[in-house]
Amino acid sequence: MAGLYVHVPFCSKRCLYCDFFSNTEMRYKEPYVAALIREMALRAPYLAGEPIETIYFGGGTPSQLAASDFRQIFEAIQQHFTLTSSMEITLEANPDDLSSAYIRSLRTLPFNRLSMGIQSFHEDDLRLLNRRHTAAQAKEAVDRCQQAGLTNLSIDLIYGLPGQTQAAWEDNLAQALALQVPHLSAYHLTYEEGTALYRLLEEGRVQPVDEELSLSLFNTLIDQLTQAGYQHYEISNFAKPGCYSRHNSSYWTGKAYLGLGPSAHSYNGQEREWNVASLPIYIKGIEAGEPQLEREVLAIPTRYNDFVITRLRTQWGISCEELAATFGEKWLAYCLKQAQRALQQGLLIHEGGRLRLSRKGLFLSDGIMSDLLWV
Repeated sequence: MAGLYVHVPFCSKRCLYCDFFSNTEMRYKEPYVAALIREMALRAPYLAGEPIETIYFGGGTPSQLAASDFRQIFEAIQQHFTLTSSMEITLEANPDDLSSAYIRSLRTLPFNRLSMGIQSFHEDDLRLLNRRHTAAQAKEAVDRCQQAGLTNLSIDLIYGLPGQTQAAWEDNLAQALALQVPHLSAYHLTYEEGTALYRLLEEGRVQPVDEELSLSLFNTLIDQLTQAGYQHYEISNFAKPGCYSRHNSSYWTGKAYLGLGPSAHSYNGQEREWNVASLPIYIKGIEAGEPQLEREVLAIPTRYNDFVITRLRTQWGISCEELAATFGEKWLAYCLKQAQRALQQGLLIHEGGRLRLSRKGLFLSDGIMSDLLWV
């Protein structure tokens, strides 16, 4: 089984923190859709005929496309790929795009999951982040989706914002839980080089929260959501039972996926490919029948490192049996040797044939993963 990722690069404006490839020039929309459909024909063999079980439209802001655009794309997907009967098909959307009319148009399409970028329920935060919706619009959008039968919803929140307090974060979580959505993703704000937020940091106009507060916010996140019945199944992701993101879970369990659109990444277990991060160059290459992409053949050490990093992010951790079957007993022995310090410190747990992060280890996951890598 495999996944399909479709990168929709269009945004009406860029958020302060975003380092994903996006474009505000909607004049490219029609040639983009045509190129996307052409790319499917050119690159479908990458998955070697594996059936598609998840499709994810990410961005950018996929909800900038109209229902007519999505119909063309879905027709092409059906033409070029083998599809399973119980697919998860996710659309990322901005709350202010989700009008009643737009939601009605979505109900005519195969989407059965929606991921909504809310980020905060506080107006000061939304203005800082250059979001184009209000807190009220976000809540109204969730309600409209639920009333229309689109109940398989995920919302995104960001914490660790400049000036954020413990009380403000608790209030954000309370408002999120009141929406009764089955999935929630929460990410600590990062200052990515090249973003507008990073420039503000360099200029001294914003200050990151300190480490003590960061840990407190993360602890509060885990406590509040688990008490509300959510399972903490990946470092940044929480779901009610049976409502995990199947598409994102496929990334963490090493399944193959094909990425379509500018800047999209692909993986088939042996190599990675990534499209050029330029909309005009992407379109021109596809029109010429020569996708502009780079490729990396993955040597065993790189594949081992990817295995460790992705598996350890999840509640299931690393299966020692799978590691040995995939790479050999010597690699398992190396992994267990490198894990000893974290095991002794209570940061890792080794039980049931698996290595997984402890609650304490979640806060230090990057360092723990680094210790297990082949360098």
